[in-house]
Amino acid sequence: MEKKGIAVVAVGGNALIKDKAHKTVGDQFDAAKETMGHIVDMIEKGWDVVVTHGNGPQVGFILRRSEIAKNELHEVPLDYCGADTQGAIGYMFQKALHNEFQRRGIKKDSATVITQTIVSQEDPAFQNPSKPIGSFMEEADAKQREANEGWTVVEDAGRGWRRVVPSPLPKEIVEAPVIDALINAGIIVVGVGGGGIPVVESEDGTIKGVDAVIDKDFGSSLLAVNINADLFVISTAVEKVALNFNTPDEVWLDQMTVAEAKQYIKEGHFKPGSMLPKVQAIIKYLEAGGKKALITDPEHIGEALDGKTGTWILP
Repeated sequence: MEKKGIAVVAVGGNALIKDKAHKTVGDQFDAAKETMGHIVDMIEKGWDVVVTHGNGPQVGFILRRSEIAKNELHEVPLDYCGADTQGAIGYMFQKALHNEFQRRGIKKDSATVITQTIVSQEDPAFQNPSKPIGSFMEEADAKQREANEGWTVVEDAGRGWRRVVPSPLPKEIVEAPVIDALINAGIIVVGVGGGGIPVVESEDGTIKGVDAVIDKDFGSSLLAVNINADLFVISTAVEKVALNFNTPDEVWLDQMTVAEAKQYIKEGHFKPGSMLPKVQAIIKYLEAGGKKALITDPEHIGEALDGKTGTWILP
């Protein structure tokens, strides 16, 4: 098998939850098996892969359980929710990878790294919490949690009140050297789940968790830079990136440069919370010395690597 290099592959929410009718742990594992099959296709082509992933729905499930049981059991802090999901999703991915390796006769091992990501206490996001998490609440309950627990709560589009937390930019992946060592040893790594567990660093070098959420594409981009990845793949719900998405003037892109991507952003082609952060994360990777990046959906990763589909982004 010819070595192609190191690839960081960020898999989106559709990698685990296909639709509203398929949310159970069993359903999520079935979806994970499918996505890991496409990752193993990459591995068979000669790539050493680090798999990163989102965890928004799973964190939401843990928070909801915690809220329902708060009169019986202690609630789970947000940073620990992140750690719990990294472990559970890592287990799903490792099991799926192990079984696929067995099926194909590939001698490979995988490992999950519970990953912490340092953010700055001075990040403007801490003054402007914007990421909704957890359950919808009645206004009275929301205001009580705000007063008693220091939450920031907002009314969410007429659907009820929700807690919002900061979404700071990642500054450093604490376990990047561990991931680097594992990948160099030939182990397939699952890491930086949900962008990493957000932590802040004190002057003495100690760290503590904070109530925040990191964009998983930005966390994955930083890891790709830290370990000098040869390829950064963002696997999402669409086969290619489009201009004028979902309009009669829709144009699918085979390729774009960083300069073109910046122009498209300026023209408003990519929506916040959707394609915009993905393209921004790739720009960060390429401007920090990355070689090439790809956006496509899981089932087309193999074809995209052969140059047949997907959107390639180049420096």
